[in-house]
Amino acid sequence: MFVKAIEKVSNFTRPIHSILRNYGSTEIEPACSTLMVINDEGYAITCKHVIEGLIAPGNSINENYNHFKDELNALTSKVNIRESRQILEKKYGYSTKTPVTVQLKNLFVDVVDEFTEIRWLNHPIYDLSLIKFEGFNEILCSDYPVFAKNSENIKSGMSLCRLGYPYPEFSNYQYDESTDDIVWLNNGGEYSPRFPIDGIVTRLVTDNNTLCGIELSTPGLKGQSGGPLFDVNGIIYGMQSETVTLPLGFDQINREIIVNGKKKKVNDYSFIHLGRCVHIDIIKDFLNSNNVKYKVEP
Repeated sequence: MFVKAIEKVSNFTRPIHSILRNYGSTEIEPACSTLMVINDEGYAITCKHVIEGLIAPGNSINENYNHFKDELNALTSKVNIRESRQILEKKYGYSTKTPVTVQLKNLFVDVVDEFTEIRWLNHPIYDLSLIKFEGFNEILCSDYPVFAKNSENIKSGMSLCRLGYPYPEFSNYQYDESTDDIVWLNNGGEYSPRFPIDGIVTRLVTDNNTLCGIELSTPGLKGQSGGPLFDVNGIIYGMQSETVTLPLGFDQINREIIVNGKKKKVNDYSFIHLGRCVHIDIIKDFLNSNNVKYKVEP
């Protein structure tokens, strides 16, 4: 049903690969998120929580840890290194008992050939952020999103699909013990699989009488945040933002069942997971207010 539409939106839907490391550990945690390239001027959109959680903190986190290492190295001639380390750990808020991220790096895969700077502007209210890549020579996209002309077509029961990158299967990274750093590699798996998930529109979401979201009958997966919501023709109606979990009221308390021929009492609490997307009107208004060009269906 969505085969051709997925091929179409794949032309501008791109993964953001992130790697994180906590203080005192050499283990690297990979993560994925998603963005949509909007036009040939280097503009893209993703979720505000992606920017605030993975992109914006990177510089300060990495710089903080570099300062910590510099100060620690300056103390190598001191007799009581252990005590000096403890003092620095307290100063920088680092602890091996509580996970503290000390390194965070990102790759914007197949967006532009290179860039000298990335800027972003977060929506003041909704989970939406506008990204601008600077200093590139070429946009690595063969097409750009076509947004629905009329949002009034969005009705309960309408079938829509989302596309994103929920599974961080890339492996082109490692911990460099000699520099105490996490680094990207030129070898290893560079890609993660795109993943679609469809559903029907259950409800439209409002906030202070403003139509701001579209709810679907299936969850949006972690990592799909920032990915497009589209119809069978690949027309964009929104952007995956979050998943809400609601109780179904079918709770089973001390329910007696038979397992492998034996009676057993179990408890079960049932929930439904519903994906929510930023409404197309919010996206278009934000692009318009920042003079960003985009395509609209005829």
